Amino acid sequence: MEESSSKVCTVPNLISLARLCLVPVYAVLLANGQNIAATIVFAFAAATDFVDGQVARRTHQVSDLGKLLDPAVDTALMVSGVIGACAIGALPLWIMVLIFARELFLLVGGAVLLRRFDIHVPVIYPGKFATTFLFFGIAGLLLGEPLVAGLAWCDVAWLPGFNAAWVSWGIWSVYLGLVLQIGVTIYYCVVAARALRAVLDARAKAVS
Repeated sequence: MEESSSKVCTVPNLISLARLCLVPVYAVLLANGQNIAATIVFAFAAATDFVDGQVARRTHQVSDLGKLLDPAVDTALMVSGVIGACAIGALPLWIMVLIFARELFLLVGGAVLLRRFDIHVPVIYPGKFATTFLFFGIAGLLLGEPLVAGLAWCDVAWLPGFNAAWVSWGIWSVYLGLVLQIGVTIYYCVVAARALRAVLDARAKAVS
């Protein structure tokens, strides 16, 4: 793994900052009812998710700030996208709560493990795929086109796509992202539990 530097003004960091600046632009456009323009801005910011990381690795400009900035921008984009989709009625409230609860759980849990036990669980690629599916799904919900027929498996309004109502194709991408996120979260918990057990066992042996 390439060592990171303490540099702040690097090309990858500037790209991350530019993506972060698109978040309020998206929010203002959506608040003013310009859904298509807001969708374009959100989709562009989401689609360039991989650019800053690739540039950092290919140009050997991996930095400590970049390691924090990249996931922070992704989180800000995810939060704003979910809130926006929920605000215009395109996303059920329970999905927003589930996504936020997961993000908070990983943030707090990861901070506790790192600070108290020096345990860091590395990110895996399925987690990136889950984020990508959520980004594309949210963009589809914001745009609202094209609509597809629901499966008519149930008659509850809070399960769009599974009831009979027509719905944006984006909801299926969101569901897929959620399933992947749940699986990845379970994986992280198992890895963290094993690492924590090893640390506690080592500490117990050191005391005895």
